[in-house]
Amino acid sequence: MGVKISELVDKRDLKWEELQGKSLAIDASNVLFQFTSSIRQADGTLLMDSNGHVTSHLVGLFSRVPNLMQKGIVPVFVFDGEAPLLKEKTRAIRRGLKEKAQERYTKAVLEEGEEAAGRYSKQFSYVTGDMFDESKELLLAMGLPVVQAPSEAEAECAYMVQKKIVWASVSQDYDSLLFGAPRLIFNLTLSQKRKITGGKHVLIAPYLVELKGVLEKLQLTQDQLIVLGILVGGDYNPGGIKGIGPRKALKLLHTEKDFGKIFSSLETDFDWKEIFDTYKNIPVEDVVLRKGTLDEDAVKEILVDRHDFSEERVNQTLEKIKKVIPEEKSSLKKWF
Repeated sequence: MGVKISELVDKRDLKWEELQGKSLAIDASNVLFQFTSSIRQADGTLLMDSNGHVTSHLVGLFSRVPNLMQKGIVPVFVFDGEAPLLKEKTRAIRRGLKEKAQERYTKAVLEEGEEAAGRYSKQFSYVTGDMFDESKELLLAMGLPVVQAPSEAEAECAYMVQKKIVWASVSQDYDSLLFGAPRLIFNLTLSQKRKITGGKHVLIAPYLVELKGVLEKLQLTQDQLIVLGILVGGDYNPGGIKGIGPRKALKLLHTEKDFGKIFSSLETDFDWKEIFDTYKNIPVEDVVLRKGTLDEDAVKEILVDRHDFSEERVNQTLEKIKKVIPEEKSSLKKWF
């Protein structure tokens, strides 16, 4: 879900050349859900192999990640660890929404046709534990660094940017700013074209949001930005406070500096201090990005042997990867 503060935030379009040679921490869960939502058959069915195992996530990783590597980007995928207990309410809401979407999808298949079914199918995407594990396995086989966060991947990504381990965090959610990410990139792993009503396509470009600029423009401290996110609502308090949108929340923070007084004057069904503390003190860990080695046999075993990918196409992509990885044992040593 994420905190909805887009309308308050300045964004700058990025040229791919600006990202050349930069390491970027990518919220793996965010990306894999993107892939399972968007990489589907026309009727909304997930891509699968001959044994009925989902492959949409692997198709996404093995097509879009090499494209990033060709642009000189070092993608560092960060996987979620143990989620805060506060997030269970959000998960319950998501489960309910997915169940309703699945019901609409089933009905659409029978009554409305392929296009409607495809639209509803994207609303109940899922990524299983096995899909996460196999994604890690493929990324490591491609020679890429993988990081296991102790808790929220977005928080770990933000910490890695703060510590200058990577240049920016990559996500489609603004929560990263609440976790203190100095630089946040959107649209990095999306398809570079999106189909819109009427069958036309529009170009999708990555854009950058910088925390320092956000705080200066909004005249807020980092703590106030966190409180703004709580007022509006995010993963730890879905929906926020009824009647409080981003602009009204901003006005409240400019009028009253005492957070306790702000919340005591409003009707809430959550403990704002617990949420605030979660954003401020969520577990993160220092990491060392280790050089990887492209293992062509392992890549083929995962994609061709297990999941029926075309060996010819896999070989073509492997050739692209080898062109951008230094020759010494196909290692990423030069990248770090």
